[in-house]
Amino acid sequence: MYVLEISDLRKNFGKLEVIKNLNMKVAKNSIFGFLGKNGAGKTTTLRMITGMLRPDGGSISVCGETVRFGSSSTNRHIGFLPDTPEFYGHMTPKEYLMLCARVCGIKPEDAAGRINELLTAVGLDGVNRRVKGFSRGMKQRLGIAQALVNDPELVLCDEPTSALDPAGRKEILDILKSLRNKTTIVFSTHILADVERICDSIGILHNGKLVIEGNLADVKKTYASESIAVQIHESEKSGVVAEELLKTEEVASAVLKDNGIIQVITRDAIGTGNKISRILSENNLSLARFEILEPDLEDIFLRAIKQ
Repeated sequence: MYVLEISDLRKNFGKLEVIKNLNMKVAKNSIFGFLGKNGAGKTTTLRMITGMLRPDGGSISVCGETVRFGSSSTNRHIGFLPDTPEFYGHMTPKEYLMLCARVCGIKPEDAAGRINELLTAVGLDGVNRRVKGFSRGMKQRLGIAQALVNDPELVLCDEPTSALDPAGRKEILDILKSLRNKTTIVFSTHILADVERICDSIGILHNGKLVIEGNLADVKKTYASESIAVQIHESEKSGVVAEELLKTEEVASAVLKDNGIIQVITRDAIGTGNKISRILSENNLSLARFEILEPDLEDIFLRAIKQ
């Protein structure tokens, strides 16, 4: 079952096409990494999902209901954490969440227990200070609690870790990871390491479309045979080997790394291996290392946005 379905979505700002026929599905109780460079249109897409921004074409459905601009009916299924959440600084966390519960139509007697659970889940139980004195990490944790007040089936997180230090990032990622199988999360970010830590599936947004989409493990498997590490004993000649490889049809790139290692991106690993043997033989060079690599998400992302 898909909690979020987007079909042929389009959005222009004047003559600038930001989103072009975007198609995307997010399965129930998964964590979906929504990736793209800054300015790729991730926030624009999230705003259209919430009905805050009018699309220029296409459709969005949440839990089987069509999202309509300016209508909040589908937002009863959604929790939203913006990239820079704003709060009423004079309130305590409990007071602020109680206000959010009232806005969502939750009765105070029903909200009290829910709010205590949420504050415990995000590590803010017993914190009675005013929000204006909170650190950025504490505000992000409160923002997650706010996004969960109405027990949503879909949580949209827009760059939730981008301005945090490593410790703060880990705290937020651990909280989001703990929500797996309890709700569905769309995790918009450009921090690829964060996605690898918590996401089940990914979509890479480039030129207004998803250029790669799928289960993270399957995506890595698809690209696994395309990245090769090559090293020769005569390291001073590594540049010559890289130049020769770039002349072959199946090689997309051959980059010289530290210690004379050549990282090769190819459409045919076995064929490229044969070409390497020929190049080494012709130049009287000897092979020290040949390894087919499992690419990390950064390799996949960089390849995707060059398409």
